[in-house]
Amino acid sequence: MEVGYGEDRAQRLLRDRVQSRWMAAYDPIKHLDPVLVITALALTGVGLLAIYSAKLQALTQQGLPTTTFISRQLLALVIGVVAMVVMAMIDYRHLRTYAPVLYVVSVFLLLVVLSPLGTEVKGSQRWLVVAGFQLQPSELAKIAVLVMIAAVLHELKGNIRLGAVALGLGIAVVPTALVFLQPDLGTSLVFFWTAAVLFLIAGIPARYLVTLALGGLVAIIVALQTGVIEAYQLRRLTAFLDAADPALAQGPAFQTYQSMVAIGSGQFAGKGLFQGTQTALSYVPENHTDFIFTVIGEEFGFIGASVVLGLFVLLVWRALRIAILAKDLFGTLLASGIIAILSLQVFINVGMNVGIMPVTGLPLPFVSYGGTSLIIWFAMVGLLLNVHMRRF
Repeated sequence: MEVGYGEDRAQRLLRDRVQSRWMAAYDPIKHLDPVLVITALALTGVGLLAIYSAKLQALTQQGLPTTTFISRQLLALVIGVVAMVVMAMIDYRHLRTYAPVLYVVSVFLLLVVLSPLGTEVKGSQRWLVVAGFQLQPSELAKIAVLVMIAAVLHELKGNIRLGAVALGLGIAVVPTALVFLQPDLGTSLVFFWTAAVLFLIAGIPARYLVTLALGGLVAIIVALQTGVIEAYQLRRLTAFLDAADPALAQGPAFQTYQSMVAIGSGQFAGKGLFQGTQTALSYVPENHTDFIFTVIGEEFGFIGASVVLGLFVLLVWRALRIAILAKDLFGTLLASGIIAILSLQVFINVGMNVGIMPVTGLPLPFVSYGGTSLIIWFAMVGLLLNVHMRRF
């Protein structure tokens, strides 16, 4: 009897231990942030409608299926949701261990892009074709740089010295240089902006911050003086200042001028879905990618554009809340870095669509057409969910 009792008790202890571990693993799911997920999906839904409208007339004229671009974006959405779930389930603190691997892989892929294996489209070599899918490694590098710098700063726990600043800058400089060679100035800015925000959140001394700012200014001046930034690139960057000039409107400022016309024609309530003339006639180049906001402005007007911007504000607010409630510095840095990238891309993309920022090729998160971008953004949402679910 005693042996049997002992066996029953051992079995109960084993069962209780297994249940305890099971509950510990899945308990974080109770703290899921549904608002964050719904907002990301809502922005993607708006993007799908805008992409369909942007390419509807052109695909019809070419005799191609009108769902060509939508089908690809929906596939990327499915992969993105899977990536979000995976990123949310694996404890984000484990990323500190794998950060160097992720970073090295992303740098390697950026090097491959610049090799003959890379695919060039309209003068830019930014993609790799893998099994018929266009992969843009610079999008993966955004999250790799974020995780790597956050891991380094977490280990320092606020005790930031000059050597740590140099290391953090080095982490950002390598992908920045490789992306700049593609060329992709907009994404290059993202890496430095991410590093700067993470340094600030981690408590970098003011003298280091001033030094970094001055160093960045000197680098820009040197780039202009030595021809690293070529004349046509400079004209493109400054053309938005005189977009209404007829001479520039037919040249470097053509995209900016046409996008302003399209958004202005939408007025308060818009022309209606699929009713935008500027959109249908493709007056705005790349109106399904970098200039997707012109479709929203023309067809949904000021009201629709405000709703989209409101969704981005809601996304930033939820991410900011997660950064504040994070359990540790690493979680705070991850959430803050995502806020930094999101805010910069939205500001620059919308700004270049309305003529207050230069055209730099940064897509509108969740909305612009681009499979890799959409997948990475949902992975970032998963990372935010991860930090939020494990805040206790």
